[in-house]
Amino acid sequence: GPNNAKEMLSRGSSRKGGGHSSPNPEARRWNNRHSFASNRLVPPDTLHTGGGLGRGGPPGGAGGWGDLEEDILIEANLCTEVSVVVLDTLAIVEQVVSQCDQSGSLLASVLRVILHALNTQQSTQTLFHLFAMQRSLVSKYPNLLFDETTEHCAALCKSLLKHCSSSISSIRSQSSASLYLLMRQNFEIGNNFARVKMQVTMSLSSLVAEISSNFNFNEEHLRKSLKTILTYAEKDNELSDSFNSFPDQVRDMVFNLHMILSDTVKMKEYLDDPEMHMDLMYRIAKGYQTSPDLRLTWLENMANKHIEQNNLVEAGMCAIHSGALVSEYLHMLEDRKYMPKGAVTFSHLTPNAINESAVSDDIVSPDEEGICTGKNFTENGLVDFLEQAAEYFDRGGMFEAVNEVYKSVIKIHEANRDFKKLAEIHKKLYKAFERIESLQGKRVFSTYFRVGFYGSRFGDLDGEEFIYKEPMLTKLPEIAQRLANFYGGKYGADNLVIIKDSKQVDLSKLDSDKAHIQITYVEPYFDNYELRDRLTEYEKNHNICRFIFSTPFTKGGSSAHGELQDQYKRKTILTTANHFPYIKTRILVSDRKVIELKPIEVAIEDIQLKVAKLDAAIKSNDPKILQLELQGCIGTTVNQGPIEVARVFLRELFDGKIPTKHENKLRLCFKDLLKKSNDALKRNRQFIKKDQEALQTELENSYHRCMDYLKPLLHPPPGPANMQPRIQKEASITSPVV
Repeated sequence: GPNNAKEMLSRGSSRKGGGHSSPNPEARRWNNRHSFASNRLVPPDTLHTGGGLGRGGPPGGAGGWGDLEEDILIEANLCTEVSVVVLDTLAIVEQVVSQCDQSGSLLASVLRVILHALNTQQSTQTLFHLFAMQRSLVSKYPNLLFDETTEHCAALCKSLLKHCSSSISSIRSQSSASLYLLMRQNFEIGNNFARVKMQVTMSLSSLVAEISSNFNFNEEHLRKSLKTILTYAEKDNELSDSFNSFPDQVRDMVFNLHMILSDTVKMKEYLDDPEMHMDLMYRIAKGYQTSPDLRLTWLENMANKHIEQNNLVEAGMCAIHSGALVSEYLHMLEDRKYMPKGAVTFSHLTPNAINESAVSDDIVSPDEEGICTGKNFTENGLVDFLEQAAEYFDRGGMFEAVNEVYKSVIKIHEANRDFKKLAEIHKKLYKAFERIESLQGKRVFSTYFRVGFYGSRFGDLDGEEFIYKEPMLTKLPEIAQRLANFYGGKYGADNLVIIKDSKQVDLSKLDSDKAHIQITYVEPYFDNYELRDRLTEYEKNHNICRFIFSTPFTKGGSSAHGELQDQYKRKTILTTANHFPYIKTRILVSDRKVIELKPIEVAIEDIQLKVAKLDAAIKSNDPKILQLELQGCIGTTVNQGPIEVARVFLRELFDGKIPTKHENKLRLCFKDLLKKSNDALKRNRQFIKKDQEALQTELENSYHRCMDYLKPLLHPPPGPANMQPRIQKEASITSPVV
């Protein structure tokens, strides 16, 4: 027969007390109430006006500390009494409706009230009665919890885990007993308790993610409760010899829970470091790549954390990854024409979504018991994730992404003939497209910085470099100050050094006892062929994984800047492991490429940049910007203007020398610059007023001086036979002003 431990648990009695043997929770509650009332202060029969609740002093007497204590005791007793009355009422409801045919919905309401009570602050006595009634309900009506269409099992598991971490041993004992019986009953139903096992693991993951300065739980107490549950399983002789041994499954679950608890220590350590905290959550989520339910839980945890930090785009990406994960497993179960074809469907929105693909059927079987059975792994669950993503993208200013997300949602609603939903979606799309049009040329996107960590104080971060995605218009001093404040507070301001240049860090010259951080502003980088498809500012700031920064230097190394003929430039192209925007705001740099430009190549790049800025200024139709760019290109105050650059690098071409490849490229850049400057001057004349005539005249004179000086370079003497056709062809497309 069942052993003593099982009998004690099935009766729902406390390990610590063990004095009540009646299996009827209602009988125990009334018996306990008498003993509880005998040990407490009996409230007075009257309420004194103006004297507070149940004030025990004589009428008109001065209230003191004793009166306050008395009030607190009376209020606590009254709260407990009210809760017990509610439980008595629920017991009566349960007894009445259990005799009816359609009792399911009413019993579910009784269970929801109990779940709500377990999630609120209750006295120890009330909790004892709650646990007893909860065990009674689960024992009598297991379908209330184990029906796949309900979420009661998840809610109960989470509540019981919270109480398993209580500092009061008797409460831990009661909740451990309830949790063990829950697992045992699930096992008896199908010789497996995969559903409860999954729900308990997911619930603990959610609790760990909720740890903050406002909420905490004691993992040491929870470990004690898990040990108690394991002891119950090992002593439960009735199920120990069964096929697929129950104690072995409990042991496996407890091991997984201990692994999750080990993450709580790190989570607490990095509560005030948002990037590291998110990296840790990301690492945990990645560890559940083969467990879709748990990965989904951690993706939702990350989304909630991003919302707290106002990272709406990242929260939207978490929802997209969740949707990709759900669609992947729905596609494995049944391939419907109107449903997304797995994670690959969302690769147009973000290439990162491919990470949610199930690489083989061996990893997980979606029809296995306890796997992918929650409300999220349904068609409605998928739509909910996608609609969440669309909302976050809209609030985060990614209006083009809203359109991309709704493409999949529209197909589902069209298949279901849900025209009301379709009307709502098209209204949202209309507003999104209007926003894109009204903000044309005015949108500002995120700023990016490379951050390198050097020094043993950083532990795992030592030698790593990341790209940080910061809010729009963030300046380098702002992020530098933020990181300096945090790491200075962590290691001590004297032990932190902020490296202010972008040179390659020489580790041998760093103080090994100090923490060093190097911060550099970077910009998205694209090859020329990529720019043909990235026409808008949104496209140039979305799905990006390569970034560039430039470091000027001279060969002598004495200073970063020198004369034109001595000025070199080092361009560093960084590639990140994932594309921005992602489910986190910093991504590890996975590849680095360094290109060194010679002085003439630096000059070519500078002239090309001036041409691009002039072109943008002409298109902007802003006279102030246009005049500033003109002064920067051909103004008399420019020390290293076109004339000086030509004098330094193309001097020999004036004497008839055949140009080299770079000299010829620089010559062509000058042609483009003069052509664009002429266009800009004509445009500026349309803008100016009478009081700006002098400025226009000065700019035109500067242009003609440049034109006169550079004119010999625009038609160089013919070169060798192999170069002649190319040079003649280039001359044939010379602009009209030359």
